[in-house]
Amino acid sequence: MIETAFTPWASLTGGVLIGVASTLLMLVLGRIMGATGVLAGLFQPISKDDFAWRAALLLGMVTGPAVVLAVSGEMPAVQVPMSAAALIVGGLIVGFGVTLGSGCTSGHGVCGMARLSPRSIVATLTFMAFTFATVFVTRHVIGA
Repeated sequence: MIETAFTPWASLTGGVLIGVASTLLMLVLGRIMGATGVLAGLFQPISKDDFAWRAALLLGMVTGPAVVLAVSGEMPAVQVPMSAAALIVGGLIVGFGVTLGSGCTSGHGVCGMARLSPRSIVATLTFMAFTFATVFVTRHVIGA
């Protein structure tokens, strides 16, 4: 059985940082911070400046654990209670969903909902409904 560990302060801090980053990106560059769109644009940038801001944003996303190490003196604990095969299949499903939904939770859920985009509201409600269903099935039906 997978145990849920609620971390209110870490979650609040992360949410505030995502909100500030997405707001600054919109104010400074006029861009929406959808992580998959940022990553996709890194491979086909329209200019050197376009590549630079995308690379800087993604670098900031992946260096978070190093910042935690520098501040706290220890690496954050990461536990993944799934097999590598399950992670790969899950990643492919998420990639398909992101393509089908024209964006991810950061683009629709954070930026689109903040702009009251009807399309983003529907997309986010769909993401959440399928998330709830997946958790219910894996925890209570399959028993993973």
